[in-house]
Amino acid sequence: MSRDVYLRDPALSDQAEFLSRARASDTLHRPWTSPPTTTAQFRAYVQRSHEQNHCSFLVCRTTDEAIVGVVDISNIVLGVFRSGYLGYYAFAGFERRGFMRKGLQATVRHAFKSLKLHRLEANIQPGNVASIALVKSCGFSLEGYSPRYLKIAGRWRDHERWAILAS
Repeated sequence: MSRDVYLRDPALSDQAEFLSRARASDTLHRPWTSPPTTTAQFRAYVQRSHEQNHCSFLVCRTTDEAIVGVVDISNIVLGVFRSGYLGYYAFAGFERRGFMRKGLQATVRHAFKSLKLHRLEANIQPGNVASIALVKSCGFSLEGYSPRYLKIAGRWRDHERWAILAS
């Protein structure tokens, strides 16, 4: 793992910092994602992070333990599929500084080594240039295009399908 960041599970004790950072990041996140911004949403997020088919990490800066972003693996399916879907976002002030690349790389290693997954998929809106650059830098390959794939901010949005396989 990088010396700049480390991953840890979200906890209810993170609520104040997380919500403050999420609210301050609204402009950065819109229209790509909608992180929890209320107490109820945050509590539901922490609860969901403990479900068997979900794995959530806070990406934290080593120097001061600040939460710089989030990486989630959702819809984990084991058996013969061994796959999961990635979601991630940086918080404002921490973007484009390499923290999320290192956090995503650490998550991929965890998914393949500890969770024994075979495949991770990230579905990204075509206009989200920063997110596409992030997955490319982590070794993901473009697999296809999915029209009207996810409903985000009340609208069905097209996505590119990027994936990485365990070696």
